Amino acid sequence: MIRVLFVCMGNICRSPMAEAVFQDMVNKAGLGDKFEIDSAGTGGWHAGQTAHYGTLSILRMNNIPYDGRARQIELSDLDEFDYVLVMDHDNLANVRRYTRGTRAVVGLFLQYAKQAGLVETDVVPDPYFDNRFEPVYKLITAGSKALLDHIRQEHGI
Repeated sequence: MIRVLFVCMGNICRSPMAEAVFQDMVNKAGLGDKFEIDSAGTGGWHAGQTAHYGTLSILRMNNIPYDGRARQIELSDLDEFDYVLVMDHDNLANVRRYTRGTRAVVGLFLQYAKQAGLVETDVVPDPYFDNRFEPVYKLITAGSKALLDHIRQEHGI
């Protein structure tokens, strides 16, 4: 089982969108039984809440289901997940403070898409205040494709 955790600040915009988009791609590739996919936030302000209405709206428009609830990342996640992929540099710095001796590959979510030439940035901007969910969705879709390609090659699936 390949375990992937997506992380942003509050776990209501970017990381749940990445969780849903990546899960949808994995399922459509017939690999759903090989993955466990989740998301979390570095902060706990929204714990227990549904995803932001903008995230839910863009997912619905693209026929991607999602019914998760926000949660805060836990230290144990860094040992339980194979990949912990973070949306921006600030949250990456927060996660990396706890990664000594843990087994997860921790990095920026868009690193694989940038390496593949699919995007020019390694940061997924936060749409919480500006409601720019469409550009975020496009970045996350490119990032999810590149991540799935990377994992399939790395794990031979």
